[in-house]
Amino acid sequence: MAKSAIKACLPIFIPWAHGLSFMNMSGRRNAAQMTGLSFQQFVWLWNRSQGQKTPQLHLDIASWLGQRWLNGDRRLLLLCFRSAGKSTLVGMFCAWLLFNQPNLRILILSAEYDLAKKMVRNVKNIVERHPLTTDLIPDRSLQWASDQFTVRRDLVLRDPSLLARGVTSNITGSRADVVICDDVEVPNTCRTPARREELRHRLLEISYVLVPGGLQLYAGTPHNLNSIYAEVPSAQDAQVFLDGFERLVIPLLDEKGESRWPERFPENCIRDLRQQTGPAKFQSQMMLRPSEDDDVRLDPKRLVRYDDEIVCRESNGHIVLTIGGRRMVSVTAWWDPAFGSPDRGDASVVAAVFVNDDGDYWLHDLRYLVHDPARCDDVDEATQLCRQVVDFTRDLHLPSITIETNGLGRFLPAVLRREINAQGLGCSVLEHASHRNKDQRILDAFDPVLAAGALRVHAQVWRTPFIDEMRDWRSGRNGRDDGLDAVSACILAEPVRLRRVAAANRRSWRSRPASRALEIDFIP
Repeated sequence: MAKSAIKACLPIFIPWAHGLSFMNMSGRRNAAQMTGLSFQQFVWLWNRSQGQKTPQLHLDIASWLGQRWLNGDRRLLLLCFRSAGKSTLVGMFCAWLLFNQPNLRILILSAEYDLAKKMVRNVKNIVERHPLTTDLIPDRSLQWASDQFTVRRDLVLRDPSLLARGVTSNITGSRADVVICDDVEVPNTCRTPARREELRHRLLEISYVLVPGGLQLYAGTPHNLNSIYAEVPSAQDAQVFLDGFERLVIPLLDEKGESRWPERFPENCIRDLRQQTGPAKFQSQMMLRPSEDDDVRLDPKRLVRYDDEIVCRESNGHIVLTIGGRRMVSVTAWWDPAFGSPDRGDASVVAAVFVNDDGDYWLHDLRYLVHDPARCDDVDEATQLCRQVVDFTRDLHLPSITIETNGLGRFLPAVLRREINAQGLGCSVLEHASHRNKDQRILDAFDPVLAAGALRVHAQVWRTPFIDEMRDWRSGRNGRDDGLDAVSACILAEPVRLRRVAAANRRSWRSRPASRALEIDFIP
């Protein structure tokens, strides 16, 4: 089928002026070798049949995809600027794979089902109209729909040749030789830490769908600083999500600052685009360098990170607690309780902030508490959470802890006191009912200490959702803020301390000014 089709198309290939030559495919036994048709040529022929030119950008991407497939690379990541036509090329790549190996099963995953369906529909149109793939159309159109279709193939398989699914849909039971993750990261799937975690969890399910040795291809644009496409791990991740993937990264501007697609994005168009979208969004969507939004109010960059541990000792009959050699003069611990978990409902968060005699705040520990439903028959939820708080107070040598008693917290102080007494700890349990607006409370607490660079945060806190909460927080928006709420309560509960000044300055501040005698002549 393929040989005869190519011979029929030879008159079209003869005037090809791109200077491309057929790839040397010796040493591999597949249909692509037998036909000698590279993916570049497949793309060029399709565009030629549609009366369109093929930009060099698309030829570069096609060359990379085709060569990676022939080389046996099966974990690929294609990052390209917005409106570069990457999804169209990936769709043609699917058609080329089916042209060479009709028995392949390809699963398309996108952030939303409609996006995945759009790609499947595009591939179906290519198969129906490409000069080389019309023989793939089956005699009976039992499975020839816009969201899934099956080409003419030798094997009888349960799964279709191409299937569209949203990334949050159920793919259990499906099997695929190729999984295409096209634009799975969009603002809706990465706006909050919980959604980013859910996206990662869903994508890990691909391992149970993809057959051994199958191809996994991601194509997209980063939308968040903690993107799944990031090359370096975030503070919360031990390693990059797509570790070991072969990457092709193509920003709009090359190393010389010139457009990668000058026909579509000339200099004046790029200038207007930069002005209309703003520098942060342009860097993220067109240059593939995501950063915090311009309107980040609680900027984590203002935090001072440290990794020193608590040292508690007795000196001259007094307990002295230091962090990094700095003596702490007070500590506030706050528990904002909930029976939810960090990914569902409000999180139950306990935090502790120490203060030294210079007035610096040290957020030494922050824990997101989760009860185990499987243990509820033996230990109820409240007791499970209280025991975790007891461990927290012991680890940090806390003299007292405050519970926010709004709602759930009304009956927890008695349970916590019981558990503290059972452990023989000398920690007081205080109660507090909050009536202030939460957003205003967070701003009142964080704005002054961040502006002064006075909030120090232990390295272990950077591995919690707290940093993402800071970065994503916007006043008036619904989002994760349980850690922020607990820490803000700690900060506001601490009295404002004046930083120590030199002795001479103190004397000058407290002394009375010298008196002077003035002679004044009045003119009658």
